[in-house]
Amino acid sequence: MLDVFKKKGLFDKLKAGLAKTRDILLTDVDDLILGEKKIDQELFDELEEVLIRADIGPAFTYELIEKMKEQVKRKELSRADLLKKVLRDTMKEILTGQAAALKIPPEGIYTIMVVGVNGTGKTTTIGKIAYELKNRGEQVLLVAADTFRAAAIEQLEVWSNRAGTPLIKQRPNADPAAVVFDAIQAAKAGKGRILIVDTAGRLHTKLNLMEELKKMKRIVARELPGGPQEVLLVVDATTGQNGLVQAKMFKEEVRVTGIVLTKLDGTAKGGIVIRIAKELNIPIRYIGVGEGLEDLQPFDGNAFVEALFGSERQ
Repeated sequence: MLDVFKKKGLFDKLKAGLAKTRDILLTDVDDLILGEKKIDQELFDELEEVLIRADIGPAFTYELIEKMKEQVKRKELSRADLLKKVLRDTMKEILTGQAAALKIPPEGIYTIMVVGVNGTGKTTTIGKIAYELKNRGEQVLLVAADTFRAAAIEQLEVWSNRAGTPLIKQRPNADPAAVVFDAIQAAKAGKGRILIVDTAGRLHTKLNLMEELKKMKRIVARELPGGPQEVLLVVDATTGQNGLVQAKMFKEEVRVTGIVLTKLDGTAKGGIVIRIAKELNIPIRYIGVGEGLEDLQPFDGNAFVEALFGSERQ
């Protein structure tokens, strides 16, 4: 029974966090299909404009409109109000295919590198993931490899204390790769099994900083063959199209294996979730829908669509 209440609480947080996106996307769609609207090219053009405005992206929008046109031709789509069901079903198909929680094996050292530009909520995200994993009984070790900002080390230390997890750190401006090396030795000595590495926020266009990330990856791979098992990219949903550009660059440079999308509650452009899933083909691990500890949630495509559209039974 407690699990049921917890799931409902998490879903309510998700629904509240998507309120701005729901307002712009579904209010506009509802206004568009209200009444006895004829399904014609003008209606499709208006729908395309609504979807682009919600930052869903051209690739998804084109695929969706073409699917609708085909269904009209086959006489499977005869009323404008049914367009919303096609929109819902197509979103669900894409998002359930890209929803994938972290799968951490029961044994062995597991390394998660967390990357992204400044201001995305990277360090806070690390703290919340550490808190979640610790509550699942995992031995977590935080790694302060963002040595350029003393504040980043201090912030991670606060989360380390809050989550009850050890922290490996050095002085500000130390070599980040050296901090990672120290953390691996600590893990081998039994101080933690899951390493979560905080890296300096960097512009995706600064190639020398990208090289530093690659150096850290090489250290991990040399000391722990097969690592890092996860490279999580934290993307700020409020940046919209720019977030997608960042993700493409990080994917090319450091082989991102998962996305964390933060600050969905602060934007009407939550459609970026669909765009990232459609255009990047990178699993979405977590989404952030608020400031609280449980507002960073493992991504669930079905729950996301239901929070956006309401239950199919309604």
